[in-house]
This record gives sequence, C-alpha cells and structure tokens, in this order.
Amino acid sequence: MNYHPTKKIIENIPERDMIPRTKGITMVMDKGMSVREAEDFIETAGHLADFIKLGFGTSLVTKNVKEKAALYQQAGLKVYVGGTLFEAFAIRGDVDGYKRYIDNLGLDAVEISDGSAEMVHEAKCRFIADFSKNYTVLSEVGSKSADVEIPMDQWIGMMQKEIAAGSFKVIAEARESGTVGIFDKKGSADTTLIDGIATNLDPNDILWEAPLKSQQAWFIKHFGAHVNLGNIAPHELIAMETLRLGLRGDTFFNFLPEEIKNRTIE
Repeated sequence: MNYHPTKKIIENIPERDMIPRTKGITMVMDKGMSVREAEDFIETAGHLADFIKLGFGTSLVTKNVKEKAALYQQAGLKVYVGGTLFEAFAIRGDVDGYKRYIDNLGLDAVEISDGSAEMVHEAKCRFIADFSKNYTVLSEVGSKSADVEIPMDQWIGMMQKEIAAGSFKVIAEARESGTVGIFDKKGSADTTLIDGIATNLDPNDILWEAPLKSQQAWFIKHFGAHVNLGNIAPHELIAMETLRLGLRGDTFFNFLPEEIKNRTIE
C-alpha cells in the first residue's frame, strides 16, 4: 500500500516519504462511511492517508465500526475516534469507560481535545501523558465555537505543553467546516496566528485542519509539500495529494525550478 513518487516518473515533484511517516501526514475524516465505502476508499486512495478519524461521535451510531476500523488498520492506517467523544466520556467522569470503548474497537490511537467541554489544561496534559503510555496521542487545541477567541500566546503555550506531555502531533482546530480556530468565519487563514504558532513550534509537530481546497492549497504554498493536514474528506484525498505534488493548477508552479517557470511550451 505504500506510495512513493520518484523522479523516474516525472521530474521536479516533491518526493513523499514512505508510510509510516512523521511529516507530510494526512488525516482523513470518516463521518460514517459504510464498510463497503471504506473498502472502496482503501482500494483507490488508502495508500495516501496516515490517519483516519471517525469524526466526533459517529462511531457510536455507525454500524460495523469494529470491522471497518480493522480494514483501515490492515491497510496500514491508524484509526481513532473524534476528540468530541473523548470529551463526552470525560465530562461524565468516565475516562475508564472511554478506554474500554476504544480498546473494544481495537484502536491504538486517540485524540484528546477540549474544544467543546471546559477542561483545566493541566488535567488535559495529564490525560495526554497517561494515554501516551499505550496509544499514539493526537491532541487538539482551539475552540469549536467561532465566538471563542484564544490569544496567540495561549495557543502556543498549550501546544508546547501538549507536545511535552506526549502528543505525537498537536492539531490546530478548524472543524470540518474550516470556519473557526485558525480560520475566520469566511474560511480565510489567520496568517498572524498560524505564523506565530509555526515560529514557536517545530512545524512537523503540528497538524493543521484544512477541510477546504483553498485552505489546503494555502498551507502547501506557505509551508511546502510536507505540511501535515487534517480533516480531509475521503473523496477529496486524491485531489489533495495532487496539490502536494504540484500536479493541480493551484500549486502547479510551486515546485518547478526558476529556470522553467516562465518557459513557453512550443
């Protein structure tokens, strides 16, 4: 299932790392696909993804989730349920029940978030440290409400502490709509916030949620082909990978040498 474009196919395109990889990661959002849909996705595009997120609480109300998760894992993908479900268990004081739930599904990855429920940050970091002993942890920073504004220094501080606590990647919140957190209500990037975060953390430690094509293109132009991107719709994954490789109009010139960017084809 590995995918590794090389210059033997076409010159001057980024050479993607083999999976499992630590940079250029893509997280795909499954909001309730059937087993057959998951099989079709794996067949056509599964080789391009690293993580599958069973979005928010959908895993509780989707049939055959355990079977579907096993299919993803057999294809080399890490699977986890959305952070909102962790918060739903946590606010009820049942984190042990959450562990039993994901263990029953056979999952070895987890998302720890506080985008919906109020959570003391020290407690969140304790959850991260605890889960990281047995799971790959992705934590998420940012509110799911467009009315909540988090100062940049607070974003940076929380992300730094969560990486130190044991997060494999820290996710910058944008929701599946791409209109909160690191984006404004119109879906435009908050460049000051994003650059501030990227300046103060290792960019490879950050996974930016970017569900819209314009947002994906912006990040690839801004940070390069190996930026970590998440909340990608399954049917958009192949198209997004072409953005990473400069094989779509939005990023066509980004990876070409200067001497041929202005070339006229005769």
